[in-house]
Amino acid sequence: MPVRPRVPAFRAVPVMAASVLAVILAACEQAPPPSGFHGFPPAQVTTQKLAPQTLPAVYEYVGQTTGSKEVEVRARVTGILEKKLFQEGAAVRAGQALFVIDPRQLAAQVAALEADLARAQAQHAQAERELARLKPLAEKRAVGQKEADDAQSNLDLARAGVRAAQARLDEAKLNLGYTDVRAPIAGVTSRAPKSEGSLVTANDTLLTTISQVDPMWIPFAIAENEELALARAVKEGRLTMPKNWAFDVVVQLSDGSVLERKGRINFADTRVDPTTGTFEVRAEIPNADHALKPGQFVRVKLLGATRNGALAVPQVAVMDSPQGKFVYVAGKDKDGKDVAEVRVVQLGDWAVANGTNLWIVEKGLEPGDVVIVDGVSKLRPGAPIVLGGTPPGAGTAAPGAAPPAKGTPAGPKS
Repeated sequence: MPVRPRVPAFRAVPVMAASVLAVILAACEQAPPPSGFHGFPPAQVTTQKLAPQTLPAVYEYVGQTTGSKEVEVRARVTGILEKKLFQEGAAVRAGQALFVIDPRQLAAQVAALEADLARAQAQHAQAERELARLKPLAEKRAVGQKEADDAQSNLDLARAGVRAAQARLDEAKLNLGYTDVRAPIAGVTSRAPKSEGSLVTANDTLLTTISQVDPMWIPFAIAENEELALARAVKEGRLTMPKNWAFDVVVQLSDGSVLERKGRINFADTRVDPTTGTFEVRAEIPNADHALKPGQFVRVKLLGATRNGALAVPQVAVMDSPQGKFVYVAGKDKDGKDVAEVRVVQLGDWAVANGTNLWIVEKGLEPGDVVIVDGVSKLRPGAPIVLGGTPPGAGTAAPGAAPPAKGTPAGPKS
């Protein structure tokens, strides 16, 4: 009988392994898939059930500081600037001497006008004596009435001459006094553009500027459409504004630091600027330590308004998509299992509740919706989920809490 060749053992092993693998794959195809989304286990998530809240409304704007009084000190007479008597940039008192303009020419004019006044007074005295002499004679018909009338007219002219000479002298003395330039208000001076020896021109040359910086004023603008939106919210009861514009004003500097003291609103314009579509509001804040300088750009935050019945979600729960902002909410699939559903939302301003940063939801969610606030990065629409607890910070807002800056939200109603 012919002898069959033996198959080597190392060739038989791959054949057996392939057979076993085929059996395992066939069994896997027949077995039901594990619970989860595309083979992954359900994501563990944390949720928050939405309920209307009363939240603080904080409005933020960009303003530029200005002194509560800004005075341009200009030369009121023409002459040579002789002295500068203050340190540029330093604080000055009201009435403090700042400059001296050469007074000699004006002093000479004063002397000449004093002589003119003396001459006019002498002529007035002579006219009085002449009238006193002729008036009794005219009554006795010793002289003609015309002579007495002429004497009366000469006295009237002399009296008018005295008044005119006195007025010219007073004007000259006033101009002479303008050579001593004094601070009209207390405040902080700016640079002096003209140095000693320069020719200054009356009512034209700027000598320096004085700013009264305590208190400091901060004008800012509110857009007309923002004011209308808030007026509508107030009318609908969704927003409550402080009475008589009694906002607490908080000032944030360019480095992010916040002044400890608060200010108030001292002016709100009733007219809309047709060129910008805004109306002006002005805040006033104490500045005894001169921490604020004129011309600084600052952020003005208005505190004191409240939102009524607001729906808010934590900022970490909000995602971006080509269709806009959206959140995941807990829903049910056809089998009654918990799954993640997408809700596109329209958001309003930021707020803070119990230290948690929130978005105000204008549209897209309703009270009672269960929003997923933790674990959203692992979700896909329709993915199964395992519900967890409520995150810290969910609930009633902390009154007066201020949200972080986010541009320029809607402004308050006048």
